[in-house]
Amino acid sequence: MERRIPKVRDLAPLMQFKKPEFNAKKRRLDAALTIEDLRKIAKRRTPKAAFDYTDGSAEAELSIERARQAFRDIEFHPAILRDVAKVDTSCTIAGGRSELPFGIAPTGFTRMMQTEGEYAGARAAARAGIPFSLSTMGTASIEDVKAANPSGRNWFQLYMWKDRDRSMALVDRAAKAGYDTLLATVDVPVAGARLRDKRNGMSIPPALTFGTVINALPRPQWWIDFLTTEPLAFASLDRWSGTVAELLDTIFDPTVTFDDLAWIKSQWPGKLVVKGIQTLDDAKAVVDLGVDGIVLSNHGGRQLDRAPIPFHLLPSVAAELGERTEIILDTGIMSGADIVAAIALGADFTLVGRAYLYGLMAGGEAGVDRMIAILTEQIERTMRLLGVATLDDLNPGHVTQLMRLIPRTDTSR
Repeated sequence: MERRIPKVRDLAPLMQFKKPEFNAKKRRLDAALTIEDLRKIAKRRTPKAAFDYTDGSAEAELSIERARQAFRDIEFHPAILRDVAKVDTSCTIAGGRSELPFGIAPTGFTRMMQTEGEYAGARAAARAGIPFSLSTMGTASIEDVKAANPSGRNWFQLYMWKDRDRSMALVDRAAKAGYDTLLATVDVPVAGARLRDKRNGMSIPPALTFGTVINALPRPQWWIDFLTTEPLAFASLDRWSGTVAELLDTIFDPTVTFDDLAWIKSQWPGKLVVKGIQTLDDAKAVVDLGVDGIVLSNHGGRQLDRAPIPFHLLPSVAAELGERTEIILDTGIMSGADIVAAIALGADFTLVGRAYLYGLMAGGEAGVDRMIAILTEQIERTMRLLGVATLDDLNPGHVTQLMRLIPRTDTSR
């Protein structure tokens, strides 16, 4: 082979340099290609107590790890030679349209993670055309979140308190503000044992101890934002000084029954979805009450450790109840492929909580936008590779759940 000295005109096309990005936040977020990338950025930028409140779960944290592992333990079955030049990711859920098969789950104490909090999530959801859920334990008011997302879909998540009148006053406010769906969460009779929070001395507001000050030194922006913006307060509570677990155990009502759920349904004019279903029998019971939907969820592993894996429960619930109610899934979702797998196995919709908060902590509102963009890209790519152009084209034949935790017993209990 004859060698030669390369000419400049031959080298020029190979030496095009990328234009530098001087905006540090944009550079940081653009480099995040997965939700795990956003998690790593969030961990670097957020004090330990606040990050661990988001990242952690109950006791040995087996439930959340098992839920994530269940999504990793799947096998896709693609179809070939299908026209997937265009894919439609939109769906109808709770009587309205969503441009994507996921919404933002309700999260508590959100402005503690990053000061833009619920406002960032609501505005990002509005741009993406997906529902935003405000928690009873949120840190922005019902009315202010509606103002941040005036034309989008807002859902309100209800915890039933010992003070029933106060609980239903929130429901009334949400209805008057134009929220279209109520998420009645039923899996928190008492607070789970969240050991990271106890070890970190997690309190509301965050406690300034010697350890937290040392931990804050490499994260000055978080503290600057926290100390120079409106003091942390709850959307629906008076100010509180104490630990999160103490707060939950003080106000949550452990006596709530199916009769109370029927009573809530009679008070709410919009769609009612029950969140926290973990067995087929309970799913049947709430559907028999005439609710509009259920959320298969173990609260992100934050309540009962070793709880059922929602993704494993999904096929039996979908087979039994899929024609009678809408099925939403959360817990463990870390990628768009996870969402596609859930839709294929019978879910009508999904909710993302931690993924949203990782984006928020990584970059505020821009970080939530990036989270949505990552999941959207992954959903579209997975659909194309599976050979499906719409969500309705997905079916159980596209996914096999590979079983790691054996033996797998009957999930209908």
